[in-house]
Amino acid sequence: MRFWTDWIRDCRYRGRWPQAVHRALITLKALTYAPTGGVVAAATTSLPEQPGGPRNWDYRYCWLRDSAFTLQALLGTGHVGEARAWREWLLRAVAGDPANLQIMYALDGTRRIPETTLGWLPGYRGAAPVRVGNAAADQFQLDVWGEVLDCLHLARETGMTPTETAWDLQCALLEYLEGHWDEPDNSLWEVRGPRRQFVHSKAMAWAGLDRAVHAVRAHGLPGPAARWAALRDRIHDEVCSQGFDTRRNTFTQFYGSRGLDAALLLLPRVGFLPWSDPRIRGTVDAVRRELCEDGFLLRYRPQADGNVDGLPGEEGAFLACTFWLADALHCTGRTEEAEELFEHLLELRSDLGLLSEEYDTRARRQAGNTPQAFSMVGLVNTARLLSGAPTGTGAS
Repeated sequence: MRFWTDWIRDCRYRGRWPQAVHRALITLKALTYAPTGGVVAAATTSLPEQPGGPRNWDYRYCWLRDSAFTLQALLGTGHVGEARAWREWLLRAVAGDPANLQIMYALDGTRRIPETTLGWLPGYRGAAPVRVGNAAADQFQLDVWGEVLDCLHLARETGMTPTETAWDLQCALLEYLEGHWDEPDNSLWEVRGPRRQFVHSKAMAWAGLDRAVHAVRAHGLPGPAARWAALRDRIHDEVCSQGFDTRRNTFTQFYGSRGLDAALLLLPRVGFLPWSDPRIRGTVDAVRRELCEDGFLLRYRPQADGNVDGLPGEEGAFLACTFWLADALHCTGRTEEAEELFEHLLELRSDLGLLSEEYDTRARRQAGNTPQAFSMVGLVNTARLLSGAPTGTGAS
């Protein structure tokens, strides 16, 4: 008990809802494996996204994306030691050829985490199959390169001492990104359908290059800034021309798609376009109109564009995405609505202040694996934003 009280005493958060924020930060710390610095996405496996359904996954691993989001929340509240430990874990886990980068690793950095099903277990309330391991480890998710580069940029901007090894890794990741940014991928939602040109993935490739240009020009680090800047601008032009529906005034889930994606709300967060841009405001309105259910936000419509994720069944509202919606409402001048939504989200927490991955609006209960780092990070960052602290990482 003394460890936790001492740890949270170092928190620099001075905004509103301190009790909720402190509990969320403690949860994020508890999801961190002290011997290595790895951060797990959740503490459970196979808790269903739909009662009795097949969307049941093992989240007891370290997703680079989830870890990067977690470190944003920890760095933003003064917990630099955790960020430093994660950077060391990252350098060890990713050591070698960046072409072999995985989107997730085991707590100790192990790369091989094959997915198997345990047919002899009935699953929570009959949801099957029960899974151990996660086949998404073998997917190509382009945005992860950008997430890692963005997180290391944030660490640099917040005063964490740079290391030559860390910059060498970033240059290797950038070299890979230059050669593969135009390939279709599985997106941050790990769709098991066909790979596509997902807009959020391209925007994160843009962000990774943008941070590299900033590192060279603002911090004097060695690198071909002009070449990176030219590619950055090329990606930006392509996304705006191929990933934007001019008739509906909204960005789309992927090039040529009719569907939307809650991750589009992150475009202004990383500096791709400002919140004041009409295309962003149109996207916020479209996402809210088409993906909201009972006030909470879905990641996307699974059946849109011919079953985009390749899976049967449905899922609940995604809590992290709903926090993103609160952020978007605030940043587009609708702060009263944003605070009302945030307060509603706080009411969903368990008696221990925990949030799972999703919320079942029909059964009115949490769903999916728990506690979910993505959801707890959303709570911290939205509280910071509504209290006046910046949460974006844009460099341009």
